[in-house]
Amino acid sequence: MNIKEGFFQYIQQLQDTICKALEEADGKSRFLEDRWERPEGGGGISRIIADGNVFEKGGVNTSVVHGELPKPMQQAFKVEESYFFACGLSLVIHPLNPYVPTIHANWRYFELYDKNGNLKDRWFGGGSDLTPYYIFEEDGRHFHNSLKGAMDPFDLSLYPKYKKHCDEYFVNTHRNNEARGIGGVFYDYLRPSDEKEAEQLFAFQQANGNAFLPAYLPIVEKMPV
Repeated sequence: MNIKEGFFQYIQQLQDTICKALEEADGKSRFLEDRWERPEGGGGISRIIADGNVFEKGGVNTSVVHGELPKPMQQAFKVEESYFFACGLSLVIHPLNPYVPTIHANWRYFELYDKNGNLKDRWFGGGSDLTPYYIFEEDGRHFHNSLKGAMDPFDLSLYPKYKKHCDEYFVNTHRNNEARGIGGVFYDYLRPSDEKEAEQLFAFQQANGNAFLPAYLPIVEKMPV
């Protein structure tokens, strides 16, 4: 399997699926699309929904970019002249009804090559988290159980580990270490050691991406417009 091509196709399909479901839940507004190109290589599809019955504003965006690794990133990764491929889906949804939570999610894949085009490194990352304005414990349980259900088939240790990562990552230190919402899961730099593990991590990414709508839509749909 070509993981790079497979992941690119997957996030495009996931973008379509999520946007269609959110439009149906809103019942009024539709996503506006902007296709853009990156002069150095690649581009993306940005989709924005606004002024709906349910969603005040939100974005569901995909990108696939490639080219020479910028100097600051070379220094950060401690590599010499290199080339990269990065692909992902990122979304933020802000509902109009304050009883419906804001949600953030992203799923991404990165490859790094030497100057001769040989693959030197690659990793997956992503996660999703929920920010309610009003706390409903049953909503929190549903959201977290949905994420746990996506991860448990791969390893029972993953959900508690990545939940902890999310809790530690999304902390507002400038506000006395206040948590941003009720968390979710967050993971990064999941590096496969071989092709078999790469396919397993790709399946793991798909399971997490596919869990987004079942985790979020029931919370949205239970609230009156």
